[in-house]
Amino acid sequence: MAAITFPADLAFVAHGIGFVVKWAAAEGVSPAGIARIELAVEEALVNICQYAYLDTAGTVEIRCCQGETQNFLIELIDTGEPFNVLEQPLPDLEVALEQRPVGKLGILLIRSLVDVVTYRREANCNILQLAVQRGR
Repeated sequence: MAAITFPADLAFVAHGIGFVVKWAAAEGVSPAGIARIELAVEEALVNICQYAYLDTAGTVEIRCCQGETQNFLIELIDTGEPFNVLEQPLPDLEVALEQRPVGKLGILLIRSLVDVVTYRREANCNILQLAVQRGR
C-alpha cells in the first residue's frame, strides 16, 4: 500500500491526482482506466477541499493498493463533516436543465467513472473507496 497526506486545499489537488496516477500505472491499470481514475479522484478531492472542512483547515489522506481480484483501490480519507456519497440522491437528468437544482453531478460522474464506490465512517473519518478493474 502507498499513502500520502496533504492539506485539504485546492492548491494540492494536482499533487494528489499525480500520486494516484503514478500508483495506478505501477499496478498495471490501463491508460483508459487511468484517465477515468484521474477524473473521479479530481472530482472527489475538489469536493473534500471545498466542503469537508467548513471553517477549519484539514487534511486528505490517499491510500492506493491492490484489491481483491483485479481491482486497483483508492481510498480518500478526511476527518471533515460526515458525508456519505452513496446516500445522496442522483440528479434527474430527464428534467430540463433550467429546472434542475444545482449540484450532485459530480457524484454521478464519480459513480459512472469507477467500477465500485463504497463509503464508511470510521474513527471520525470519511473513507471513500474507489475501485477500478485493472484491465478495463
